[in-house]
Amino acid sequence: METDVLVIGSGPAGIQAAIHASRRKVSVVVAGRPSASAAAGTEMDNYFGTGLVSGDRLIEEGIRQAESTGAVFSGQNVISSSRDGEAFRFVLEDGTEVVSKAVVIATGISRKKLGIPGEKELFGKGVSYCAVCDCNFYKGRRAVIVGNESEAATSAEMMTGYASETSWVAWDVQASPVLVEKAEAAGVRFYGSKPRAIVGETKVEALELEDGTTIPTDGVFIELGARSAADIAMDLDVMPEMDDTIKVGTDCATEVPGVYACGDVTGKPWQVAKAVGQGCVAGTNAAAFVKGER
Repeated sequence: METDVLVIGSGPAGIQAAIHASRRKVSVVVAGRPSASAAAGTEMDNYFGTGLVSGDRLIEEGIRQAESTGAVFSGQNVISSSRDGEAFRFVLEDGTEVVSKAVVIATGISRKKLGIPGEKELFGKGVSYCAVCDCNFYKGRRAVIVGNESEAATSAEMMTGYASETSWVAWDVQASPVLVEKAEAAGVRFYGSKPRAIVGETKVEALELEDGTTIPTDGVFIELGARSAADIAMDLDVMPEMDDTIKVGTDCATEVPGVYACGDVTGKPWQVAKAVGQGCVAGTNAAAFVKGER
């Protein structure tokens, strides 16, 4: 699939970027799941002109507006990304490849932790939040991936190329069947119960589950969402900041031509008003880039 602009993220920033880009008469595809937006399931009363309004209602109406201008919503997460000369290549959960001329990163930021005993105490001692970053340390060792979505599924499959034994703990699987099948075919052991505690004195020794199962392991990789903004940025030769945010100018452009970012990924304040404003700027400028106006 080819498109002029790929917007990664289906929250307020990404949807607004899609609206403004598609209104400039360029083709737009939006990746990501609206239900994963930080605005989903919330209520807000500080957004201009709405009074008390649900985040779900804003997202639903925004998608309708974007689709009416021609934007296409895939409903799938990006599982890999790369830069190919002046183009950008992405793979979605079902294996669809998307090639775009410009990119808007609007994934939000990951704030998710398990919040179980041992997670904080053993961070850096076998607890990690990035399997791609730390997989080399687990060659010939045991590893457990924890999470329900696409990043956990792809991390589990990848880890089988390093670890002597790879387990995947997922209690409410939301990854696509294609990714689940790939993980199973790679030999990943599946557990369907929620984690209760990470066990170990000076390093990770096991993961306990709520159903009473204990999984002996050397590492626990917590992957609770989709592919992070920092990972996508680095794949596209954009270097994220130390806090994994993406630095942009007032035009929402990154250091790489054709790559824009907006919303929570650019830093505080984490507010819908800021996300929508930057989405407008990023979408407009991404379309202008495609048209050769920037």
